Amino acid sequence: MQTTGFHEAVEAVSRDDKRYHPEAYIFLRDSLEAALKRRKKATKGAGGHVAAAELLEGFRVHALGEFGPMTMTVLDYWGVRCSEDIGHMVFNLVQAGVFGKTDEDTLESFAGGFDFHGAFVIPFRSGQNPLNAPGPDEVRSGE
Repeated sequence: MQTTGFHEAVEAVSRDDKRYHPEAYIFLRDSLEAALKRRKKATKGAGGHVAAAELLEGFRVHALGEFGPMTMTVLDYWGVRCSEDIGHMVFNLVQAGVFGKTDEDTLESFAGGFDFHGAFVIPFRSGQNPLNAPGPDEVRSGE
């Protein structure tokens, strides 16, 4: 695995795979960090590897917190339209040497993780607070 700076890796990955805006990769890294912080707080210090389902949930919660009802617009602009796109970005960063993976981590782990429309649009139409919505029920783990 090659070692490189995150921003340099994002620049290289974005040149090679034009599907995703560079800001999407930065947001993905921030989502991973937020997921790790939530886990640490919930488990009083447990760190370690983040599986696809946990990363997807972290991405969902972080996106809603950052962008609210504009989440779908922002993600669409970045080229992120489904949970599989998040998986592709993760594996682009793994290949670039800035994210790690275990033997159990696969691109298929991200397939069908959650429905973007259901997670980012419907809650705002019904007047609910999507941050209070039960996330684990929306993310299906293939593990």
